[in-house]
Amino acid sequence: MPGPVYAGIDVGASATKAALIDAEAALVGRAVLPSGVDFAAAGETALAEALKAAGASMEDVARSVSTGYGRKNVALATSTKTEIACHARGAHFFFPTAITVVDIGGQDNKIIRLDAAGNRLDFKMNRKCAAGTGAFLEEIARRIGVRVEEMEALAERSTRRVEIGSFCTVFSATEILALARRGAAVPDIVKGAFRSVVKRVAEMDPLEGEVIATGGVVAHNPTIVELLSEIIGSEVRTPPHPQLAGAFGAALYARDPG
Repeated sequence: MPGPVYAGIDVGASATKAALIDAEAALVGRAVLPSGVDFAAAGETALAEALKAAGASMEDVARSVSTGYGRKNVALATSTKTEIACHARGAHFFFPTAITVVDIGGQDNKIIRLDAAGNRLDFKMNRKCAAGTGAFLEEIARRIGVRVEEMEALAERSTRRVEIGSFCTVFSATEILALARRGAAVPDIVKGAFRSVVKRVAEMDPLEGEVIATGGVVAHNPTIVELLSEIIGSEVRTPPHPQLAGAFGAALYARDPG
């Protein structure tokens, strides 16, 4: 392919994402795969898959930036950036105004406030437990005997509101089993679990102004975006490929290091 490409590699605790952009910041290659326990291998494999999708090779990569939980394990990266910085930049690229970024990940959540110029005003992270994260949904899926990939389709079939009172993953799982014993339908339980995630996120910090949702949980479960919109009373928007927001932001830093 003509011209150089710039790579962003986001090594998360659950998934590793790679994004390749050209000089105009067009996304030309991408990849998402499980991180596993070998973050270095995950980063290299994700980049290789993204290069293959772009029809490019390592020789075409002008610069690369790694981010995320395992960013320091990516030896081939030119430099590293925090996931806060990269998610902020990736979201602001598509919504160049004052925004609040809500990233719902596999192991943690982030709320990042930016001014109109994209400068970070404040941020909060939830790292204390799995409540409100993708790991919570994975545990709920295991408890009710469905694949996590099926949860969105199940939630769309919900006809009755089910409330899950506990935010703790362990207690919520017990509560869900009790609901099932009382005859609650699986689609209603799943949507209740989604609602629990949204409540947990909303309680981290007031969500005001233009809210942008990113992350793998958001990418695979649009119902969560709808529920978040309901709870804050305004439309929550998402960038293209929400799961790639951090990797895309890292690629932007690779293109414009300053």
